[in-house]
Amino acid sequence: MGTLDGKTVVVTGASRGIGAEIARIFAKEGGKVVCAARTLKEGDHPLEGSLQKTVSDIKEAGGEAEPVTVNISLPEDCERLFAETHELYGKVDVLVNNAALTYFIPVRDYPINRWMRSWAVNFHAPFILSQLALEDMISTGSGSIVNISSGAAIGPGRGPYSNVPSNPGGTCYGAEKAALERFTQGLAQEVYGDGISVTCVSPSQVVPTPGTVFHNLVTGMDDPRGEHPELMAKAALLLATEPIDKVTGRVTYSQQILKEFGWINEAKGTGVDRDRVGSGYSQV
Repeated sequence: MGTLDGKTVVVTGASRGIGAEIARIFAKEGGKVVCAARTLKEGDHPLEGSLQKTVSDIKEAGGEAEPVTVNISLPEDCERLFAETHELYGKVDVLVNNAALTYFIPVRDYPINRWMRSWAVNFHAPFILSQLALEDMISTGSGSIVNISSGAAIGPGRGPYSNVPSNPGGTCYGAEKAALERFTQGLAQEVYGDGISVTCVSPSQVVPTPGTVFHNLVTGMDDPRGEHPELMAKAALLLATEPIDKVTGRVTYSQQILKEFGWINEAKGTGVDRDRVGSGYSQV
């Protein structure tokens, strides 16, 4: 028996990295997983990873999954994702808003079209997809929405600033993730009476993925400072399956929540230091 037996799960950004690992682990727990992303086949995107690879891995392991190619920056594609999910597996029980799109560009140089596209994927899509998921979940009186955030949500605090950022241009991404964390707690409060859990989790350490390697956030897929994507996937599973009163409204870090619930014995990373002065709902 798996903790997600018979449950329909939608995971965005499931073609590579954290999203692909979440899809695999959720399917291993019995979930019927709809893997959503833009990249269907290897070679469709410059980075390694595809929906076909994720789904193939799941099916070879005995799980159940199907790919749906969508661009979630478009509201109509969000709606199509749920329509196709309904045709495949029925109503959605679990939604994982994992997909992300960012450009590390300073605000003064940020092209407006890229700014709008990034917000569409990282913040507006989770709103639209959550709204669609709520139509299913409210009707059944249960469900779980898990949002994937980042330590970037914690701002640098007030000035003066003596150190220039080593990787400038993260203001847009950080603002989006801070907004997502506030959205998480607000929505959690709104739908608590409907039996729906809403949570948010960030990596405790940078996760080596094709995306983080591309943006030079890690030196490679084997960077010893990194956190294996399995820990983020397990943290998402924990938040999706624990009783609502134990987790809803939590904005947390992967290793922190896994250690708290006894899923791991030791945490090598704790996320952004709570003593650091700055903004962010992960400190609430």
